[in-house]
Amino acid sequence: MNRLLRGDAEGPELLQRAFWMTFGLLFLTPVGVAVAHYEGTRRWLGLAAMVVFALVYYAAAFVRWNWDDPLTVRSLAVLGTFALLAAGLPPLFGQEWLGLPVYLAFVLAMTLPQRWAPFGVLGSMAVVAGDGVLMGAPTTMIGGIALMLLAFGMMMVALRHSRTLVAQLREARGEVARLAAADERLRIARDLHDLLGHSLSLIVLKSELARRLAERDPARAVTEIGDIETVARSSLADVREAISGYRRRDLGEELDGARAVLAEAGVDTTVRMAGAPLPEAADGVFGWAVRESVTNVIRHARASHCVIEVGRDDDEAVLEVRDNGRAKGKHVPGNGLNGLSERVAAEGGTMESGPLPGGGFRVAVRVPVGSAS
Repeated sequence: MNRLLRGDAEGPELLQRAFWMTFGLLFLTPVGVAVAHYEGTRRWLGLAAMVVFALVYYAAAFVRWNWDDPLTVRSLAVLGTFALLAAGLPPLFGQEWLGLPVYLAFVLAMTLPQRWAPFGVLGSMAVVAGDGVLMGAPTTMIGGIALMLLAFGMMMVALRHSRTLVAQLREARGEVARLAAADERLRIARDLHDLLGHSLSLIVLKSELARRLAERDPARAVTEIGDIETVARSSLADVREAISGYRRRDLGEELDGARAVLAEAGVDTTVRMAGAPLPEAADGVFGWAVRESVTNVIRHARASHCVIEVGRDDDEAVLEVRDNGRAKGKHVPGNGLNGLSERVAAEGGTMESGPLPGGGFRVAVRVPVGSAS
């Protein structure tokens, strides 16, 4: 009984099954009236048969607590015993008991594996027909009970199916929520990596410059320290926006930032742009690509020149960032390039990155203009 009172999804399911099982006992009313008119030993035997039938009925209904539980030897034995009672008691006591197979249909519809449940209902109809013919019951009586059995049995099959669908929907919603949470964590981690990698690189550059200028040019050092404060505040705002999900990389802003940070690092920058303005999504992806590529140039390339080109190739928007520095180790993609590749793939685009034959490194991003709009 404690399982019927549980507060999770299984508890309401069992309570609903208990309600329908108890409601079904109303169909024993004609049998009880008939037993009340029996005399002597027959009355006591009829009363005992009713009690045993009701007890086995509840046992059969709850021998499998969950519809997904496998059939065991015990559950099959209980169901078999109940089927024998439902089929055997009518011929022993009379036509008033011919409705007992209705209970068999209830139980089989609720306990058999779902693909077998309709066959259990049809089997219960066969029991009614067999008992009726054996006892010489009127055809109209047999047909009426069989139709009632079919209606209630299929109703229970449909009820069970609907409950199964509700449970599956609940599981699916839980899985969707879990995947959404995981995707949001991945987005935040990727955004923070891209945002902080760029900003911290600039802060490190300006800190080193301020340290070198501290003795020979204090005024310039103070200016650099002020720039560090500005970058730090901007980074804090970017982090808050990234966590809120409102941050979008604007290509124009990123190109301006790239020129400034590359200049601070002593890298000459050439920016070439051609073609019509980019759709919003492509503009945002290219903004992230410029930030990540420039961050890698500052961290790893030791380059003296960097070229950033933006244009169109048929129905694709194209971004290419090249430097003349050293190749990045053995070119094992890090979190930044992996995250950038995921962003590009989400817009239906492709990304290529790797060392150039004559030295340096190249990142090329292509995004379909239609998909990006």
